[in-house]
Amino acid sequence: MNYPTTRKEAQSANAKYYFTGVPCKHGHIALRKTKGTCVDCMKIDWKEQAAKRKLLPKSEAAKEAGRRYYEKNRIEVMARATSRTMESKRAYKAKYKLANPDLYKALSSFRRKRNQQATPKWLTYTQKKEIRSLYIIAQTSTKITGVKYVVDHIVPLVGDTVCGLHVPWNLQIMTQEDNLLKSNKHNS
Repeated sequence: MNYPTTRKEAQSANAKYYFTGVPCKHGHIALRKTKGTCVDCMKIDWKEQAAKRKLLPKSEAAKEAGRRYYEKNRIEVMARATSRTMESKRAYKAKYKLANPDLYKALSSFRRKRNQQATPKWLTYTQKKEIRSLYIIAQTSTKITGVKYVVDHIVPLVGDTVCGLHVPWNLQIMTQEDNLLKSNKHNS
């Protein structure tokens, strides 16, 4: 497309952009807006402003707008989420984990403490060994099959209506995928 070469030509032609071929004050040789500045300078400015906005806490109005959008477009949002590949999910999680190490330490510590508090003092040494063996079996199954296996609490440790204990008879080995589908629910 042929762009006007001066701002006056662009204004008289009612064009949004013009191209001089001369670098702007920041050294970009790019289109310029008739009512503004160099397009590359604007892009850089937008990125800086977006980065600053990400650091700000979300307002209640913004959170409510997000909720309304989700309710209105729930099917599309869920379809986008399920269409993501496992590789992209793993990559996102790994990147997030690297960016938030303190959060992951806190979550890990919280989970460990919750399991300790849910483990009764009256468990025998044999029963504690049984618990450890379940975790070892899950890890071994993962290594052998390549499918991630986890130890799940049949009755969740923190549930809405009932809370279970960290005891051998409340544990089961299942794939991580099945565990995520089960979520924090008690299957009776």
